[in-house]
Amino acid sequence: MGNKFLEGNFAPVSREHTITELAVTGRIPEFLDGRYLRNGPNPLSEVDPAAYHWFMGDGMVHGVRLRDGKAEWYRNRWVRNPAVAAALNGEDASRFCGLDALGANTNVIGHAGKTLALVEAGAPIYELTDELDTVGRCDFDGTLPGGYTAHPKRDPRTGELHAVSYFFGGGNKVQYSVIDTHGRVRRTVDVEVTGSPMMHDFSLTENHVVFYDLPVTFNADMAVSAGVPGALRTPAKLVMSAMIGKVRVPDPVTAMMARKIGANGGLPYRWNPKYPARIGVMPREGGNGDVRWFDVEPCYVFHPLNAYDDGDSVVLDVVRHPKMFDTQLHGPDEGGPTLDRWTVDLAAGKVLEERLDDRGQEFPRVDERLVGRRHRYGYAMSADGGADPGGSLFKHDFHTGSRAERAFGGGRQPGEFVFVPRHEEAAEDDGVLLGFVFDPATQRSDLTVLDAETLETVAAIHLPDRVPNGFHGNWVASA
Repeated sequence: MGNKFLEGNFAPVSREHTITELAVTGRIPEFLDGRYLRNGPNPLSEVDPAAYHWFMGDGMVHGVRLRDGKAEWYRNRWVRNPAVAAALNGEDASRFCGLDALGANTNVIGHAGKTLALVEAGAPIYELTDELDTVGRCDFDGTLPGGYTAHPKRDPRTGELHAVSYFFGGGNKVQYSVIDTHGRVRRTVDVEVTGSPMMHDFSLTENHVVFYDLPVTFNADMAVSAGVPGALRTPAKLVMSAMIGKVRVPDPVTAMMARKIGANGGLPYRWNPKYPARIGVMPREGGNGDVRWFDVEPCYVFHPLNAYDDGDSVVLDVVRHPKMFDTQLHGPDEGGPTLDRWTVDLAAGKVLEERLDDRGQEFPRVDERLVGRRHRYGYAMSADGGADPGGSLFKHDFHTGSRAERAFGGGRQPGEFVFVPRHEEAAEDDGVLLGFVFDPATQRSDLTVLDAETLETVAAIHLPDRVPNGFHGNWVASA
């Protein structure tokens, strides 16, 4: 049985590289002093195509070090959780299972002097060295046990990380947290939701936290079927369905189920048409009782582009999928994702839903200095179906309503691009965009540097191998 998320540039690479001499076309801007890092799934061992879900692959971080107009190195490293470390050492990795075996494969950030490989849903995150070797698990100096999120947001004013984390064993609660600039938790809030949703991301404004409680939920049937003998499946499903999303699942039961959710396998979350679609708005310093909930049309949102306050309204620019994991269970592939704007009128108690761009796109990004503030520009990768890379990068101008498109041609496939300002006080559009572009003709990828204003290529750093289609990355400037 074929699985497109194991084919083409979704297929994993088999080698780790350390390359210190890289060919460059064009000129790398000298203001770039730091590392461009990107994370994604890269199964180490042979997997079952019939079961594999793209989100479940072992994590691999790719990085390029830029300084003084030069590309000093390219490295790619598996994130060495216990299972991956054992497999790379030629040992039996099958003894590691459950959340400890899941790859930190979704995002990579720098915070409080550390490099962190991130994943969601209660699985561990990992600290890496500057050269991308694995240091070990990270729980923020013991202040946040039990997993984190793939999508924290840094407040550009305070430098703190805000996040919303979910875990199937937590009952009908998700957790809002704030990590200070020293890398320790200063605040957590448990927020009640409808059940047990896959809350991949959230939004932050200057005054509010926004929760996306949408109809992709933990599926006890899938989890139980993966590891319970046939005669016991029906009663086990009934028990688990009665518990999940209603009360905290007892630790022994959680551990039993987690053991069945292994790396490089299936994802136990599915489209749930009975689950209400809604968004919650909470004052930043508020609590569970302060959250106001607003209904929206059924859909799924992996990634908001940005959000901001506008008088008595909260404006949310999001990439909206019509549904998710309903009939396609190997990865996002349920129809074209569109760029939409949801305006939450707090005074009137309603949401205005508008379509900004109906062309398929994903991995939206904004100038990180404007997270939670009104933005003019946003960038997104063209996407066919769900998350298949198209051949273009879109730049949206929200003041004029226009969209520029950079087509790479020749079948080349861009991934997510991130904006880096020319200097800290530079204008919103004054800087460059960084991202990997795969060329099927050469079976290699380039780290491509674009002028953010014109979308013209400034430089291309040619890598010795391809970077498989993956998820998220960031520019980590030198201290």
